[in-house]
Amino acid sequence: MTIVEASPAAATSALLLCADLGAELPQAVRLQRLVDLLRTQFGCGAVALLRLEEERLRPVAVTGLVSDALGRRFAVGQHPRLAAILTRREVTCFEHDSQLPDPYDGLLDTLVGEPLPVHDCMGVALHVEGRPWGVLTLDALATGTFGPAARQRLGQWVPLVEAVVRVARLEQELRTLRMAATGPAEGDLALATPERGGAGELEIVGESPALKRLLHELSVVAASELPVLLLGETGVGKELFARLLHHQSPRRARPLVHVNCAALPESLAESELFGHVRGAFSGAVSDRAGRFEAAEGGTLFLDEVGELPLSVQAKLLRTLQNGEIQRLGADRPRSVHVRVIAATNRNLREQVASGAFRADLYHRLSVYPVPIPPLRERGNDVLVLAGRFLELNRARLGLRSLRLSPDAQAALRRYRWPGNVRELEHVISRAALKALSRGVDRNEIVTLEAGLLDLDALDEPVATPRSDAPMAPAAGGALSLAAPTGTLRDAVDACQRQVLNAALVAHGGNWAQAARTLDVDPSNLHKLARRLGLKG
Repeated sequence: MTIVEASPAAATSALLLCADLGAELPQAVRLQRLVDLLRTQFGCGAVALLRLEEERLRPVAVTGLVSDALGRRFAVGQHPRLAAILTRREVTCFEHDSQLPDPYDGLLDTLVGEPLPVHDCMGVALHVEGRPWGVLTLDALATGTFGPAARQRLGQWVPLVEAVVRVARLEQELRTLRMAATGPAEGDLALATPERGGAGELEIVGESPALKRLLHELSVVAASELPVLLLGETGVGKELFARLLHHQSPRRARPLVHVNCAALPESLAESELFGHVRGAFSGAVSDRAGRFEAAEGGTLFLDEVGELPLSVQAKLLRTLQNGEIQRLGADRPRSVHVRVIAATNRNLREQVASGAFRADLYHRLSVYPVPIPPLRERGNDVLVLAGRFLELNRARLGLRSLRLSPDAQAALRRYRWPGNVRELEHVISRAALKALSRGVDRNEIVTLEAGLLDLDALDEPVATPRSDAPMAPAAGGALSLAAPTGTLRDAVDACQRQVLNAALVAHGGNWAQAARTLDVDPSNLHKLARRLGLKG
């Protein structure tokens, strides 16, 4: 039986899909039309198209699921239904009384907003050019939605679905080649996102126009040898974007060496970057290569570059100009072939004006500055990212399902996210642990309500003093300490918070200058700040 013979409605849908194949459409639009059409054709609650990436499945187009579904990543080993679908070529159906948990329990976008379990589910593995590509799943809340006839029809649809997926992939490859040769045409920007076929730490999660513009810009500059300066607030993921730049560059087969400039002790910063020879200083018992030599042929990522001491900035400038380094205590320079990517959350122009950063080094590093948008400017990406963290915590805590209530979703959209993606991750993880501590059943659908996110408490103005927060110094430099109400350790911690905050206020938030004022090693100061809860 062909699809045309099945029913007039199925024939019409198939013809519409075939007509789409003859039109040039963005990949996301083509795949979204596919799942929307299948949902209508089968009269079900949700349809999802998931791509297989190593040992997990990534949703690329969904309909009928909650907003955070696109951000979730389903580890095949943790979802037996998806694993079963992948191992078979024919349609796999799960009865309403199946004991295998459904990955979409509580995630169907219902009008009542209640976390309802899936009652009917069927799916099929997809293959493109003879290789496994992913899966197509259909879910319904009503028992009996997918009878024998529906299963047979889905089997008939598989070749057409695989054809749509293949066309979408080929179009994407052609657009990538076209943009590499001539630059993006009008309307191509949304398609300029680099191929995210690899799972793991290089994946950038989000669908907002701001993120797509950034990813396109990075894909263009990655092929060059220009130094890149990543600019953005704390927590936006500058290290992740630096890794992506290296991965897309011709140097991808060579090392990427990460240097946290804020954690470099000033006395050892030169040795760490450029190396030293035996006897160069007390404790130098042998020759040692620095980070530049370790990155030979590859990329050196200078994180928090604004924290570098001025003495080291001069030698870094010489290396960028001449491509040479000189180990501490050595007589001769060495040539290095390294691309430098730097990152900072500070305004380097202001630091140049104040004398804390060399103007010539700033111009060398900022040949191609790339501002990274904060989370509050990325629209619905906050929910897509929340979905990623929800699935990670669901797996980590051994829960059947973890979801957000509608009020919690609205709260995430409203919040300003001063700590950006890192703060969002912490908020979701903390809320999941709070829910677990209140005795939720791990085998039920766990819903995180807005109150568990505790965003109202986090949204206090920065200048609002709190009883546990350090105070700026009083006139004359004296510290105003409240009478101790806890243990001696509590009083010492409160005093340290107060002194550290006062030093930061005095130096405009510059951690390196605060460390010098307090006569503390910068790396130890950062560790102390994290222990005191002053830094994430």
